[in-house]
Amino acid sequence: MNNGIIVEHLYKSFGKEDVLIDVNLTIPPGKIVGVVGNNGCGKTVLMKCICGFMKADRGTVLVGDKRIGRDCDFPDRIGIIIETPGFIPDMSGYRNLKTLAALKGLIGKKEIKDVLLRVGLAQNMHKSVTKYSLGMRQRLGIAQAIMEDPDVLILDEPFNGLDRSGVEEMRELFTALKQSGKAILLASHNREDIRMLCDEVYQMEVNKK
Repeated sequence: MNNGIIVEHLYKSFGKEDVLIDVNLTIPPGKIVGVVGNNGCGKTVLMKCICGFMKADRGTVLVGDKRIGRDCDFPDRIGIIIETPGFIPDMSGYRNLKTLAALKGLIGKKEIKDVLLRVGLAQNMHKSVTKYSLGMRQRLGIAQAIMEDPDVLILDEPFNGLDRSGVEEMRELFTALKQSGKAILLASHNREDIRMLCDEVYQMEVNKK
């Protein structure tokens, strides 16, 4: 069941540093919600708490109909780009995705080839990732995030390394994913990305205490 994402009264500290203080947000299916703020405001920490990569000190995170940390440690139907996507450099883009897809066994060769076409890597799918540009690696990261048709997408700076045409193509892709009913959380330093894509925007501030 895709109920999107609900975050309620979330707190996270590292020692004496309070990073998340009473964070609340809702991302329903078919919406893109943006989070903006200066470096250190907690955007990536928030995303890691939603994905189950990091445990919050207090609060509730619901993804779909599951409470993270109680009903499951990690959400099932979620696609993620957080920080620089990591791949096996000596393998092709296709082989990298095939290896990752084998972990869950949800998709096969056709779906992998289809997603590589969708992100603009069809002509380079059998090229070694060592020969990929930064933008091509970013496209491969996006392909990995969406290839299993997740209900929820967590996208932390998904346009890094993309040229102007690549940014436009990925904006179109994310809009299509929204229209298909995905719940998408997007962080970007580019105001134009936020303005063009997001239905709602949350401003996060650095705690100056």
